[in-house]
Amino acid sequence: MKYAFPDNFWWGSASSALQTEGAREGETTWDYWFAREPNRFHNGVGPQQTSTFYQHWKTDIQLLKQLNHNSFRTSISWARLIPDGIGEVNPETVDFYHQVIDELNEQGITPFITLFHFDMPMAMQAIGGWENREVVDAYARYAQICFELFGDRVLHWFTFNEPIVPVEGGYLYDFHYPNVVDFRRAATVAYHTVLAHAKAVQAYRAGHYAGEIGIVLNLTPSYPRSQNPADVKAAHIADLMFNRSFLDPVLRGEYPADLVALLKAYDQLPACKPEDSALIAEGKIDLLGVNYYQPRRVKCRDSAVNPQAPFMPEWFFDNYDMPGRKMNPYRGWEIYAPGIYDILVNLRDNYGNPRCFISENGMGVENEQRFIENGQINDKYRIEFISEHLTWLHKGISEGCNCLGYHMWTFIDNWSWCNAYKNRYGFIQLDVETQQRTIKKSGEWFAATALNNSFEQE
Repeated sequence: MKYAFPDNFWWGSASSALQTEGAREGETTWDYWFAREPNRFHNGVGPQQTSTFYQHWKTDIQLLKQLNHNSFRTSISWARLIPDGIGEVNPETVDFYHQVIDELNEQGITPFITLFHFDMPMAMQAIGGWENREVVDAYARYAQICFELFGDRVLHWFTFNEPIVPVEGGYLYDFHYPNVVDFRRAATVAYHTVLAHAKAVQAYRAGHYAGEIGIVLNLTPSYPRSQNPADVKAAHIADLMFNRSFLDPVLRGEYPADLVALLKAYDQLPACKPEDSALIAEGKIDLLGVNYYQPRRVKCRDSAVNPQAPFMPEWFFDNYDMPGRKMNPYRGWEIYAPGIYDILVNLRDNYGNPRCFISENGMGVENEQRFIENGQINDKYRIEFISEHLTWLHKGISEGCNCLGYHMWTFIDNWSWCNAYKNRYGFIQLDVETQQRTIKKSGEWFAATALNNSFEQE
């Protein structure tokens, strides 16, 4: 069967500054943390060992062209542009991003630019990071500088990538710096991130730029174990905390009332100012990027909460390991392609069918060298993964969902936070030692799909 996509569909991939660029003057939280605790990073590989996009951007963009990308998302590094977060702009950085953006446009590859992809300048974290409203203002200034510098040639902007992740990683579950476990501080970080987003949207609107502004959220559909009311309630609370805590403010301009009531009941609400609600209402977006990797399956708790333990989302639900689920054993994540359809239907039915696109979807696999045939990685498992997801995406579009494109994570195998190079995601294999790039079978498949704007499935 042939699956054809709408005209002008965005085919491409996503990456980020910190994970690809390499050598940088401005210190981020990642540089700081790695220098102090290299043991927290897979094989002790830190953020300096990347795919060196800072040197190889021109040839890498040629490879994007070879893969028939008509669009590509990456981020600007706040720490590279303004090393101390608030002071002088680095002119070399401005030149670098000018060159990258101009080259993408020249090659017919539309740049999608994210302003913040987990890479807080350490100077900003030192004064509290997103817990401090001064950092919110510093970010708004940084965003405005980016719009002024590049807004004439970048028509698709995103304030944040996966803003729930620094909340979870840095303030709840100890997998990002500053390794805090404190729900109320986490709630403050999430709240101030929404304020920072809204201030950037405000600045973009005030500048009357030709393009559009949005945000990229990783949405994890929450599925209850059963239709028992206790399981349904557990899934609802997980959805409120991990999806709707950002989805509702950016699409509806306000928080879900039941999330506010829940946090209030447990005395976990962040400090709010009277003018905040009007600002949040101004943060409604033009375009939503959806990162989808895995679903969240939950059940009601079957044991009492330890009252001495820190307040956590898991006070309200337990994770549920559904028998028979399909797993990616390397990442420990469930593979569930219909989830992409469920997200789109939810957006269509409950959020006014916003303009959206799949901004990330991907499959990390360990030790892909096992699959080399005639000098090329034959990653047919990745082709199967993409085509399954595209099939469900196609179904959503055919039923009226307003999805405009599909970007894969990622273009070239890149450094991935604490996992470093443990799992590879790219269309292109990276030899970290030599920096040699080799297109995988999935890259060839994707190039053909993008060229034809369609693919065949048996």
